[in-house]
Amino acid sequence: MQKESALILFAHGARDPRWAAPFQRLRQMTQDSLPEVSVQLAFLEFMSPSLPELVAQLVADGCRKVSICPVFLGQGGHVLRDLPVMADTLRHSYPDLEVQLAAAIGEDPDVLLAIRDYCLKLV
Repeated sequence: MQKESALILFAHGARDPRWAAPFQRLRQMTQDSLPEVSVQLAFLEFMSPSLPELVAQLVADGCRKVSICPVFLGQGGHVLRDLPVMADTLRHSYPDLEVQLAAAIGEDPDVLLAIRDYCLKLV
């Protein structure tokens, strides 16, 4: 079934494919919570699909809106410099596609509280 909206979890990527396992679990957990939305995983480097590859496929499949959620703890160089340029390029390449860009997940207070709670269990 074609879905008009997609949520893209955007991660850094790594050379070791095992690195992606928690992101794949997060993608599946999120997809289970949003059956009406296509939840996908894209990577900045080392792994595929890249963000441009994934968006090209989503658009070809009829997607009209993508929300990109950087699965990064902080707003470092990739999120502050690289990702906005990529999003602007996508907007230019697909003028009929709505592209929404979120802040890095680590900037959200609820995410930080969840991490804090995990750390507190260790003491």
